[in-house]
Amino acid sequence: MLKNERDEWELPGGRIDPGESHAQTLSREFNEELAISVQVSALIDSYVFEVIPGRHVEIITYGCTLSGAFAPKLSDEHKEHCLWRVDRLSEINLPVGYRRSVERWAGAVQTAPGQDS
Repeated sequence: MLKNERDEWELPGGRIDPGESHAQTLSREFNEELAISVQVSALIDSYVFEVIPGRHVEIITYGCTLSGAFAPKLSDEHKEHCLWRVDRLSEINLPVGYRRSVERWAGAVQTAPGQDS
């Protein structure tokens, strides 16, 4: 998770550059914001989020898995980063849509064939 200038936690992401797919954008944003590589997987959710009163953005979330080493380096776009337990997401200032997406992804990973429950 990344902490933004509004002191909210959020997931890595950003705007699509011309010619990019959602997966390419998300891979690029993880690299830019945390200097880590991910493999983009299944679509989780999409919704419109009111960032500040009168300013809406479309949020599209995908499941991702780490590809390579986990040695995050925070960009200047955010104030800090953290790892947080899924069952404790309600304890942090995380918009409900992001929380819903993380919980869906965690549930899907836990119930995937070949995974221990």
